[in-house]
This record gives sequence, C-alpha cells and structure tokens, in this order.
Amino acid sequence: MCFQRVWLFCALSMLCVPSNAQAQTAVPQDDYSGMYTFLKEGEFIQITLEGKGNVTGFISRFGDSESDKGTFIDQFFKAGKIEGNKISFTTETVHGASYTFEGAFARGPGKSPQDEGYYSLEGLLTRNGTDAQKKTSSQSAKVQFKSFPRDAGSPP
Repeated sequence: MCFQRVWLFCALSMLCVPSNAQAQTAVPQDDYSGMYTFLKEGEFIQITLEGKGNVTGFISRFGDSESDKGTFIDQFFKAGKIEGNKISFTTETVHGASYTFEGAFARGPGKSPQDEGYYSLEGLLTRNGTDAQKKTSSQSAKVQFKSFPRDAGSPP
C-alpha cells in the first residue's frame, strides 16, 4: 500500500514538471524592428529594437520649409525606448524641426510579416519647430503607420 502511494506521487510529480521539449517551444517575443510608413507617400520610419528596451532608428521624410522643400531629410532618433509593445522616441532637430512619438505597436491586417501592415504603429506624433525668427511651435496628431513587407528570406 505504501509503495503504491510513493509510485502515484512520483507519477503525478512528473506530470507537473515541464519537459525539455515544452520549455524550448516558448512563444518568441514579437520583433517590431523594420520600416513603417510615415506621413506622406515615399516617407518612412526605420525602427531597430536593441537590447534592454533601447530603440534606434530614423525618420526619412521630405523637407517642408522654404529652404528644404522637396529635399529628402533623415532625422535620427536621439532617444528611444520600448517596454512590451509601448514605444517612445525623439528625433534630432534638423532644419528647425524635430519629432516626438508616444504610442504602441499592434497587429495589423497583414497575414504574415511579408504582407504590408502586418504590424501597425499607433500613437501621438508631435512635430516641434523653430522658424527663422526663433518662434517655436508644436503640432500633435494621432497617427497610424503600417509596417512595410519583410523579405521572405530574411530572418524574423
């Protein structure tokens, strides 16, 4: 009788301990790194998730002031962080303009990473500007940017 209890205890204990195969099949964390649309056709945001919650990247956009209208401008992130799916970043100031973004990544309508809009980036984008007379302005808008398709051969 005592032997049967010990055997039953050992059998039940083994059911509660995950096997090596189960531990190795943990769901990977989403990799939101990649290119996303920006405000106008042809403009984009490049986002790279670094370790420990750091984010690097840049906005590539067309100039909109008198001196740079139509010129392509790259504005690199001066600061960026991510916690879970929540992201924030601030760009360097170029030609009197900088951007801040506070928002989150979400799953979009795309069926796979090779589809446009597999992820979306949603939140509040603020454009900070300084004109020639040193007058500062700030404009904010809720935005939604879609991920560009990833190459089928690239790692996730």
